[in-house]
Amino acid sequence: MIKRFDVFIIKNFLGTYFFAILLLMAVVVMFDCNEKLDAVLTAPLKDTIFQYFINFLPFIVSQFSPLFTFISVIFFTSRMADRSEIIAILSSGISFKRLLVPYMVSASLIAITSFILSAFIIPPATIKSREYTNRWVRNKEVVYADNVQMQVSPGVMAYMARYDNTTRSGFHFSLEEFDGKVLKSRLTAENIRYDSAGLWTVSTWKLREFNGMTEKLTSGGIMDTLLNVEPRDFLIAEDAELTFTSPELREYIDRQKSRGVDNIQNFEVEYERRFAMTAAAFILTVIGLSLSSRKVRGGMGMKIGVGLLLSFTYILFMTVTSTFAVKGFTSARVAMWIPNVIYTFIAYYLYKRASR
Repeated sequence: MIKRFDVFIIKNFLGTYFFAILLLMAVVVMFDCNEKLDAVLTAPLKDTIFQYFINFLPFIVSQFSPLFTFISVIFFTSRMADRSEIIAILSSGISFKRLLVPYMVSASLIAITSFILSAFIIPPATIKSREYTNRWVRNKEVVYADNVQMQVSPGVMAYMARYDNTTRSGFHFSLEEFDGKVLKSRLTAENIRYDSAGLWTVSTWKLREFNGMTEKLTSGGIMDTLLNVEPRDFLIAEDAELTFTSPELREYIDRQKSRGVDNIQNFEVEYERRFAMTAAAFILTVIGLSLSSRKVRGGMGMKIGVGLLLSFTYILFMTVTSTFAVKGFTSARVAMWIPNVIYTFIAYYLYKRASR
């Protein structure tokens, strides 16, 4: 049953959280404008606001959401404790466990919103903001690749000496089909081109088909192929994983694994990070409430200081464990959930201590 103090806590929690986020966005806009001053002065104001900042700021909100969830809990709960409001609630017969309910409801709303942002909204927004930075700041787009080799399907290997995405053309292409360790056919072409419909066309091609000791050779000018490959499968830019929605990311990871590609650790880490960061909202909320629900010497400043220390160590710990996954020391899922497991025990200990 919803009580008046539930509404009061939820309103204060979410109000403090969104106010902190607005302050963060204002600071980010100020520093980002200073860093990209030439671009801001050169680019049309409409593009700067609606193509860059509108699409870039949700990413910043998602990245710092757990931290500001924690700070919000510490701030307004410490204020309630200093005014003896927490004591009044508990002395009225409300248990500490019951007091936790509105906090978890608020954390649920923040967690769901953060997950929807990171999984579905931010990736296409990131593509738009990067188009702005590539055009007006510095072009980081990867438009060519050398010595591309991948398994396009079981037993079928493709190779290109070079691919240029500006012309959507590849050079010195070969496609080899194996039956176990036996080469069955080999298609070579001077050029290969990718069109907007997702089809690859080879030109000046030769096809050798092997059947035991016999060989059949055919050649031609132009031929369409049905390669299940896209340029983005091998044109991997820095932080390219941030431009995929979660379903696209899962599909991309599975497809690359089936092709034997082994440099997908960053994509796996990003996929698991989105789920792990969602759980962080609940863990840090429990820690924040447990730390700030009682009056202590040093007042609010001491609580905020301890809270910031814990939250920053959490973020640092997650960064370190993600490096373990990228280096191949552990799986991405284990790496991303290790901090959550450890801080769950910390949250449980602090909760039991605060509820006595």
